[in-house]
Amino acid sequence: MPHTDTPSSPAVASPRSVSPWWRAAAIFCALLLALAVTSGLSMFEQFKAQIQHLQGQLTAVPQIRYIAVLADDQQAPALLVTQDPLEGALQLQRLNAVVEGQEDSMQLWALGAGGPPRSLGVLSAKIKNLRLPASAQTLEQVTTLAISVENKGGVSESAGPRLPYLFKGAVVQKSR
Repeated sequence: MPHTDTPSSPAVASPRSVSPWWRAAAIFCALLLALAVTSGLSMFEQFKAQIQHLQGQLTAVPQIRYIAVLADDQQAPALLVTQDPLEGALQLQRLNAVVEGQEDSMQLWALGAGGPPRSLGVLSAKIKNLRLPASAQTLEQVTTLAISVENKGGVSESAGPRLPYLFKGAVVQKSR
């Protein structure tokens, strides 16, 4: 019998396998992607925490509500006064070299419209920066701040300031 070519069963293709290098590269890329995603999420959480921290710091920053620059007779600035409502204090900064004598004190007075002068405190001798307790309500009706030279230790409010004032300046209320 002659041998005829009969189609036999179709040839089975040998399975092609993926190179182990490609498989390793795919796994490495998947791990790298997972690492990038977790790092991104971690950085995002740190960023949110940092924003919250900075917002907390911003609310704690003192906000100046009242300010006055007291000047001498020649209108040269002598004293800067600011009021910090969070601390309830006046911050006084001397801007000139004037100091009180051995037996004298400088006393800060609040002058309002029509009312008698109110003492806000006595300045410590030779201190460049000073804090005096004073709430925002203390300065609400005050139009002018003034410094008088008094006997050592200052005088009582009922005695009133010795005139003329050494330094004087208008109180400006900052808008909110």
